[in-house]
Amino acid sequence: MSLEQTACEDLKAFERRLTEVIACLQPSTNRWRIVLAVISVCTAVGAWHWITDPHTSAVPFTQSLWNHPFFALASLILVVLFTLGIHKRVIAPSIIATRARAVLSDFNMSCDDTGKLILKPRPTAS
Repeated sequence: MSLEQTACEDLKAFERRLTEVIACLQPSTNRWRIVLAVISVCTAVGAWHWITDPHTSAVPFTQSLWNHPFFALASLILVVLFTLGIHKRVIAPSIIATRARAVLSDFNMSCDDTGKLILKPRPTAS
């Protein structure tokens, strides 16, 4: 086996592993996206009810939150999720792809969002 064939096999193995890693992250990422979307909608609906309540401006802030437990709980859950890093879990595959692109650029290569390698033309010496 020549050196070029070995390098080609190594690139294929790297591409397979990169696509496998990104593909394995997709189900988890989709679940986190659904969780984030649901809690965001709950917070928005609760905020709408909280804002449109005529008693909101007449009572203290804490009493207003006690009057709207759905909004208070949804907001608290949203803050906790962001504190625990849901924003990173939602975009995990793109983080992996971006980091791989940064490393691959040194080798005149890139990759798409699924992990497939993109070979760039070799620079010509002028």
